[in-house]
Amino acid sequence: MSMLTLWRLHTAPRIFRSAYANTSLYHSENGIYGHRRKEQSRLSTEKVTQNVVTSENFQAYRLTEAYRKHGHKKATLDPLGLQQRCGAPEVELSNYGLSKDSTNQFDVNGILNNGATKLNTAQLIDTLESIYCGPIAVEFDYLQTEEREWFAHTFESQRKSLIPDERKADLAKLMLKCQAFDHFLANKFTTVKRYGGEGGESMMAIFDEIFSHSAQDDISHIVMCMPHRGRLNFLTCTLKFPPVIMFQKMKGKSELPPGAKGTGDVLSHLYTSEDIQYHGKDIHVSLIPNPSHLEANNPVAVGKARSKQQRLKVRDYSETDTSNQKVLCVQVHGDASFSAQGVVAETFGFAECPHFNVGGSIHIIVNNQLGFTTEPSRARSSLYSSCLAKINSYPVIHVNADYPEEVIRATSLAMQYQQTFGKDVIIDFICFRKYGHNELDDPTFTQPTMYNIINQRKSIPDMFSEQVITEGICNKEVLDKEVAEWNKELSNNLDMVEKHIPKAFHLQSDWSVCQQAGDVVTTWDTGVSLDTLKFVGAKSVSVPSDMNVHPTIQKTHLDRRLQKIQDGGDLDWATAEALAIGSLLYQGFNVRISGQDVGRGTFSHRHGMIVDQKTDSVYIPLNHVTDNQTGFLELANSSLSEEAVLGFEYGMSIDDPKSLIIWEAQFGDFFNGAQIMIDTYIASGELKWLLQSDLVMLLPHGMDGAGPEHSSCKIERFLQATDSSEHKVDGDNVNLQVVNATTPAQYFHLLRRQVIRNFRKPLVVVAPKTILRLPAATSTLEDMLPGKTFLPVIGDKKVKGDKVKKVIFCSGKHFYTLDKERDSRKLEDVALVRIESLCPFPAGEIQQEVTKYPNATDFLWSQEEHRNMGAWTFVSPRFNNLVGCKLRYVGRDHLGSPATGIGELHRQESIQIIEDTFS
Repeated sequence: MSMLTLWRLHTAPRIFRSAYANTSLYHSENGIYGHRRKEQSRLSTEKVTQNVVTSENFQAYRLTEAYRKHGHKKATLDPLGLQQRCGAPEVELSNYGLSKDSTNQFDVNGILNNGATKLNTAQLIDTLESIYCGPIAVEFDYLQTEEREWFAHTFESQRKSLIPDERKADLAKLMLKCQAFDHFLANKFTTVKRYGGEGGESMMAIFDEIFSHSAQDDISHIVMCMPHRGRLNFLTCTLKFPPVIMFQKMKGKSELPPGAKGTGDVLSHLYTSEDIQYHGKDIHVSLIPNPSHLEANNPVAVGKARSKQQRLKVRDYSETDTSNQKVLCVQVHGDASFSAQGVVAETFGFAECPHFNVGGSIHIIVNNQLGFTTEPSRARSSLYSSCLAKINSYPVIHVNADYPEEVIRATSLAMQYQQTFGKDVIIDFICFRKYGHNELDDPTFTQPTMYNIINQRKSIPDMFSEQVITEGICNKEVLDKEVAEWNKELSNNLDMVEKHIPKAFHLQSDWSVCQQAGDVVTTWDTGVSLDTLKFVGAKSVSVPSDMNVHPTIQKTHLDRRLQKIQDGGDLDWATAEALAIGSLLYQGFNVRISGQDVGRGTFSHRHGMIVDQKTDSVYIPLNHVTDNQTGFLELANSSLSEEAVLGFEYGMSIDDPKSLIIWEAQFGDFFNGAQIMIDTYIASGELKWLLQSDLVMLLPHGMDGAGPEHSSCKIERFLQATDSSEHKVDGDNVNLQVVNATTPAQYFHLLRRQVIRNFRKPLVVVAPKTILRLPAATSTLEDMLPGKTFLPVIGDKKVKGDKVKKVIFCSGKHFYTLDKERDSRKLEDVALVRIESLCPFPAGEIQQEVTKYPNATDFLWSQEEHRNMGAWTFVSPRFNNLVGCKLRYVGRDHLGSPATGIGELHRQESIQIIEDTFS
């Protein structure tokens, strides 16, 4: 063998070793999909490689590889023919010493996977062009070797696969229904922005193939997110959403059932949860609500899918997750937003991380080739909007929407890849937008050439219908009858608008244990028996005898907590948290704490996971409370993301009422990277969509001299975002709970109350930093016993009411500073009252406190935050209007920054606050 041949054998990628040429998917006893290689016809790598890389066909091999890598640049992907293709000089024959007129015969068996054996140069070129440069093109050369081999083999071998005639007929009918629906709306609701599917009707082929493939793969749940474009078509034509409700919404009526407390949402944000049937199997499809903020729904859908996987017991709560594709996540995107919105990259960033991996999502980019009015060359720097997928080396399948059969093939390939490797895959569905950004917009203002072409062409449904008629698959009468019957059904639904009463769609199935909160504040016994507290507390610091624990952790965490549990007092914040979570696990609830470094805790206080100092193995004591434990704690150290991770946790929280979901920011103000999720989902989700969430946000807060970015969790923002009234006493039915608790026991009761109550509400905890270990800020086991509960207001037990001249109201850790100063001054005529719950605002409890001080003449609010921040602007009008007590303000002055970064100035401000409070 020559040196050249040896070099070729050594350097040639092992793309054609036939590892997947004879494989089939199997489903093992433990529920994991994998590959089962067939025994027959198994070829060795060496034998195939020798057959491939010979001097006679080496140039054919190189050319084939060039087409696999660069063929997409020549593909006919634009249905409008406007794309200026850059060409692919990498596939020019001159690069390989070849000519199309050459009569050389190449042995392509083992090089190409389309069944060909001997091809001359012209035949080889035609074959490669038809595979890689037609209306479907792929990018996959950057994948790992095993995936790359699979992709080349599968794409080439299935390229000529036939679509059954019956399938074509059904697809023609489905697209015609979508077109008829858009025409119906255009005629009946001429002034409604409906974001129709015109120009992208063959997108329905993607959904149809996903559902069909899912049924064949025994996928029982699909969680989807989708933007505005084509959403109404998909809801009505595929997901059985009642058109009458949609028509009611278009006429300005409410989509909410009678008695439901909510404000509703706009037409293009409607959602549903429905069982559909394919191949005789039920598939439950959840299309989650869509806020207008582009791509915000991506991580929410992934989180909801993850929760469903855990509930179906196909994923565990450890770091070594296993994936069974009983649940599939499908994310639909817009082309301009996919490449531009950072949350897309953040969601890709944790797609394969432990505790976030859902076994791969199917991504569909509905590529209109236009943003609002901005063309691609101005909207992104990359060749394709899909290039972002290469961050994680995910394959991209581009497909021209004018070819519905190719759309089906593209989707089938994507589903096979996702099911085989458990990774994300992207379908770049290149279509166009028949009208402007909405139907009331005139797109010719900015894209006259594009819309001149669009306005002169036939619709995709009409072209495909003509095709199936010409091929003799279906006659025109059958198709016309299908459209006529659909139009009749739509007309009947329109006639029902005035009389139809929407049925309840919220708090169904698993959520039937919940109800909407009422207009009064309820009190819940969240205490736990002493025996259970001691048992759980001991278990929270129990580790295997052979585990190598860090000596500091052993002494300051394990041994010290165990001693405090035995003594029953001086319990710190982390211990209270462990007792709350452990007792919930003991009762069968699940708990998840997510965020950056939550296992240990930013302030090294939690140590929920113990790391072996010799093996790096992780042990979570609370997951071993009992041998038959059904509740589990998931400690998810997240990627360095706020927006996507918080969206993911919200998605988990709206799926399961028996799971307590907690997100912890490293510092309170880090939430601002996730403000979109807070505004569009957490603060308004129940009002818009009647979706309840028990999500807890822990936001470490305190003006401790750490500078502008590590001090304030911006309490004022959350209070401003609540629907609390300054003229009416709050009930439980507020959109957000905002609490600034001061004792571990209060925190204990707060966490338990989140899932003990018969409703769910998001909770913002202004979490501590300095008082995590403050000796004055401790609790006892007695504070957590049955009969005890969270206290919205904590009065002063140090002073006698009739002696008090000054009443200081405060919230949070500032209390301990004031209390220490009062003690040092030996003041007996000053009372300190802690407002623990800011929203709901405890007006009644505050009034009761005020009556205890009949001789008080000075009532003030003292805070460490600046005057335009903190709780002052929220509590001041409520004290005045609801409590009947006018307060004066003491605290820092107005400022545009959350805190000063000058240490000396911070100390001066802190001293001045104390002086002003007690002077």
